[in-house]
Amino acid sequence: MPAPTELVTVDENGIRPYGRQIRIGHHVLSADEPEPDGQGTGPSPYDLLLAALGSCTSMTVRAYADRKGLPLERISVSLRHDQVRAVDHADGTDRTDDGHVDTGADGLVFRITREIRLDGDLDAGQRKRLMQVAEHCPVRRILTESALVRTSEAPARP
Repeated sequence: MPAPTELVTVDENGIRPYGRQIRIGHHVLSADEPEPDGQGTGPSPYDLLLAALGSCTSMTVRAYADRKGLPLERISVSLRHDQVRAVDHADGTDRTDDGHVDTGADGLVFRITREIRLDGDLDAGQRKRLMQVAEHCPVRRILTESALVRTSEAPARP
C-alpha cells in the first residue's frame, strides 16, 4: 500500500473567477478554467487529471523497463478526454465499447484516450509486456477500480 502523500492545498489565487494556486510540498502549480469561463492562466482540473495519469503511466513503464533491462529509450504518453454516450446492451446495463459501466444520469461517460509511444529496439513481446504494465499504473487503477473521497468542512479563518 502506498504511503500517504504530502498535503495538497488549493486556494484562490486572485485571478477571478476560477484561478487557483496549488501547493504540493515545495511545488507550486496553477489551475484555471479555459476562456471564456475562466482566464486560461493554468491547466484545467481535467488537464491536471490527465497529467497525473500520463505521468504515472510513464513512470510505471519506465520503472519496469529499467528493472528488467529492456532497451526502452523513451516513453511518451498522450491523453485526451471527452464525453460519450453509453451503449445500451442486452443485459440491461449501459456500457461503453470498452465495458465501463455508466452511472451518469445523462447517459454520458467520461472517456480518457491514452496513447503510449515506446521508442527503442524492443521486440513484439517486450512491447506487449510494457503495454500490459501500463494498465497497472496506480493512478489508472484508482480511476477505474476504486476511489473513496471523504469530504469535511474545515473551520473558517477568522
